[in-house]
Amino acid sequence: MTARIERVVSEGVVDIDGVEHKVENNTWIVGDDDEVIVIDASRDAEKILEQVGEREVLAVICTSGLPDHVGAAIEVASRDEAVVALHPKDKPLWRETWSETWPDIDMEDDGIFGVADVQLDVMETPGVTPGGVSLYCEGLNAVFTGKMLQADGPGKLGGEYPALADQLTAIGGRLFTLPHETRILAAHGDEVTVGDLEPHFDDWVSGSLTRAAGEAAEEGPLTDGTRISGIKLNPSDD
Repeated sequence: MTARIERVVSEGVVDIDGVEHKVENNTWIVGDDDEVIVIDASRDAEKILEQVGEREVLAVICTSGLPDHVGAAIEVASRDEAVVALHPKDKPLWRETWSETWPDIDMEDDGIFGVADVQLDVMETPGVTPGGVSLYCEGLNAVFTGKMLQADGPGKLGGEYPALADQLTAIGGRLFTLPHETRILAAHGDEVTVGDLEPHFDDWVSGSLTRAAGEAAEEGPLTDGTRISGIKLNPSDD
């Protein structure tokens, strides 16, 4: 095994619905001494390319179309004429940052990217954005979750959950089916493992994420909250 994971951290401000939010982003670099894939090229292309060095960038993969996930994508990719990949449902978000260009690749569920001696498997994980994806690398025992799932739980957008039922469906049905030792490498914050977060899932689906501080959970037979919230523990459920 020669592939490895490296992190580049950048800071900046993101405007969401007219409100500015200070954000610290992780850009992940996966590869070996010769070639890499860059995940979520945030905003500091110079810093990212300095970490890449003389290695060839094969692709820049965006886990969402949010500006702090794609802000440096074109500049990082253009150095080596690499491709930029994004899920097509997030193209409208992409155009808010890059109004005159499109990504090169429309990612789909179960797509595969190869780099060095490992592969990245595309997992559709909508919720924060319609086209959100996660990238699972079995060879490096890691999943790159973007804003979808972070060390402190499901990620928000501007302090809100845009589609919490979809988000929890993807977390429970996709991410929490991975081995417990799998490292969760998000676009923000520190890393955790699937085993660290999975025990909190029942609380999330029963309403702890949106319940006001001090508010007690409702008693009754629907303790997991799934029928009320519309959450599907298996994404194939009707």
